Amino acid sequence: MQVLRQADYRRMPWKNGGGETTEVTISPPGAGLDVFDWRISMALVKGDGPFSIFPGIDRTLSILDGNGMRLDIAGARHDLTRASAPLAFPADVATDAVLMDGAITDLNVMSRRATFRHKVERFDGAGNFASDADVVAVLVDTGRVTVTAAESAALGPRDSAILNAPRSVTVAAKEPARGYVISFWKIA
Repeated sequence: MQVLRQADYRRMPWKNGGGETTEVTISPPGAGLDVFDWRISMALVKGDGPFSIFPGIDRTLSILDGNGMRLDIAGARHDLTRASAPLAFPADVATDAVLMDGAITDLNVMSRRATFRHKVERFDGAGNFASDADVVAVLVDTGRVTVTAAESAALGPRDSAILNAPRSVTVAAKEPARGYVISFWKIA
């Protein structure tokens, strides 16, 4: 298990230069935005505008902070709030965002569709997650949890853990907690 602390995440400009993102992790380590297999990041969105285009990439967005945003994805409208399920869509289609009421922070998970697929599940409190994934990441949004697979780690707000091929993952919360279990499968 690799534990990643919020203070150690890498900050960088958006691909389109319209804002800043905080990169939680990327595979392979150190990959650029044009060659990664999968990536987990968080972005502070302060204004309306277009999303960066990532050819050959699938994306899933979740709202971590703020009132949400309205997305126009290739002409289809989607309202995304903290209460919404994670929204999956292709990152290589035209996508525009309009903030609902002020800035938001989103969780952005991406995978290169030719080599990986992914799934994002939100948890509120504790839970057990069976997995046949090649990689599982747990990112805590709020609260504190203990993540257990072959070993255990305590995580606080916005910390994460990366696990390679766990059969099951247990998230135990000692206080109200919310977060995400992100699974990646390598395409043969």
